[in-house]
Amino acid sequence: MPIRAFVPDDLAPLTELTIETFRPFYEDSFRPLVGEVVFAGLHDDWRGDYRKQIAELHAPERHAYVAVADAEDGIAGYVAWTVDPARRTGSVTHLAVAARHRHHRVGTTLCEHAFAQMRMLGAQSVEIGTGGDSFHAPARALYESLGCTPFPVTYYYREL
Repeated sequence: MPIRAFVPDDLAPLTELTIETFRPFYEDSFRPLVGEVVFAGLHDDWRGDYRKQIAELHAPERHAYVAVADAEDGIAGYVAWTVDPARRTGSVTHLAVAARHRHHRVGTTLCEHAFAQMRMLGAQSVEIGTGGDSFHAPARALYESLGCTPFPVTYYYREL
């Protein structure tokens, strides 16, 4: 599967892919779990938040990069990462794979590409995070299959 650097024409499809990928988490998992008050305070406009966020992901002048996996039927997925040259660390900030391309090693290929790019930029370690809920179980399995070591963190929410 060809992996290439982000181009400006990718912005709209990557934004929509991100919204499509994470809608089940926000609407079917997180919202029912925390309730409307907490949800509204944290992620009421999660779609709008992604529209702003995705537009700022690729900024090589800030050591922030995006790579896109192309398929015959369009974009299969993307990965975004940052590198901190002074600390010699990298961080995968976003990974999204279109539903029709999941379970075909697209996520693995994208992560391995990002890791290689980070190494070329001087990073010696990488951080990649995800949720501990059932929605994020496939991501946890992927990261562990790539040799990443999990470090548990728990967030608590409560309506006041």
